[in-house]
Amino acid sequence: MKAAPEVQKRVLDLAELDSALDRLAHRRRTLPELAEIDDQSRRYAKLATEVIEAETEAGDLAREQTKAEADVDTVRTRIERDQKRLDSGAVSSARDLSGLQSEITSLHRRQGDLEEVVLEIMERREAADARVTGLLARRDEVRTTLSAAEARRDTALADIDKETGEVRSHRAAVAGEIPADLLKLYEKLREQYGVGAAMLQAGRCQGCKVALSIAEMNHIKAAAADEVLRCEECRRILVRTDASGL
Repeated sequence: MKAAPEVQKRVLDLAELDSALDRLAHRRRTLPELAEIDDQSRRYAKLATEVIEAETEAGDLAREQTKAEADVDTVRTRIERDQKRLDSGAVSSARDLSGLQSEITSLHRRQGDLEEVVLEIMERREAADARVTGLLARRDEVRTTLSAAEARRDTALADIDKETGEVRSHRAAVAGEIPADLLKLYEKLREQYGVGAAMLQAGRCQGCKVALSIAEMNHIKAAAADEVLRCEECRRILVRTDASGL
């Protein structure tokens, strides 16, 4: 294959632009914000689940407290009713009076027990409400951190995409200067090896970093300037320049 030396050097420019595109793609995949977003998203999801669980517990305790307070009110109402009967003098027999007084005493004990239950539930509910408040604050803090990371990611991606577009535009212009057969070979080698062309610098292929033998260097010196050469080691297009050591 033949190509003018200046055209072959444009293949090196194309390879450099492709390397720049690869670096941009790598930056896009490995933005530190991406790992931070994943971490914060997991934290947010975990906290959101804990908030739901804590709110459910607090709601259950609120209903339990309401029921316990209703039980206290029921007992208190019965005590008031029995006390009114006792105070009214409507109960005259000693047996009925004794039974009524015994019932009032029993109801007072029941009221005390129920009030203890209410206090215990109130303490548990207070702790549950405090846990909900704390979890909500932590969740909102993580959401703020996550939003900030997402904003930084979006800015970084926009910058990378802009730069990528500029490099691709430049690449298209350079590729348009390269003959179709040489460009096809370059694209094929790039697909196979990642880099399609390399410079021969000081007797060493810059693609595989292998120093060429004396026989290989003599072959290159004898080759026509417009002959497209390949590295014997890595098979990439080997481009000669003033720095090749020929």
